[in-house]
Amino acid sequence: MQQEVDAEFARYVRARQHRLLRAAFLVCGDLHLAEDLLQGALAKLATRWERLRHENPDAYVRRILYRDAVSSWRRTRRESLSLFPELELDGTEPDRSTRAGERVDLLRALGQLTPKQRAVVVLRFFEDRTEADTAEALGVSVGTVKSQTHAALARLRMLLPEFAPHLTGQHLSTEEPS
Repeated sequence: MQQEVDAEFARYVRARQHRLLRAAFLVCGDLHLAEDLLQGALAKLATRWERLRHENPDAYVRRILYRDAVSSWRRTRRESLSLFPELELDGTEPDRSTRAGERVDLLRALGQLTPKQRAVVVLRFFEDRTEADTAEALGVSVGTVKSQTHAALARLRMLLPEFAPHLTGQHLSTEEPS
């Protein structure tokens, strides 16, 4: 029985690791830190797998990712960010289309936001979370989410003036439209 549960967990990790790593990368902006955050979150999930496997394990992992990232920022009080614009975390080859430049610009601009602003933008617009869900995931109030979102979008408009009319939230994406 335990072998079946372990095999199920391994299948879950194989199926979800790229998407979860991408979310971690967008929050922290550093591949190595994102890998560490994801590894820690998956280790925590593993200890609770039997209880959470039939619920929503993705939500649990994402909550751990975001809270651990914020805790790390609070502990260190430093922001060192190195973005890898040619890196695609979904296992595909780097996109060479005309939208690639826009994605690089957006990733660089995200790197210039404060850690809280970046986390809020990723949760709200890349993960399509509500203000309440974002507040819960980060352990802050809804008012903080609103003010950080407002400040982040204002900063992005300043950093990306050519995209300012489109930076309403729903257009923040590093993926190609389907």
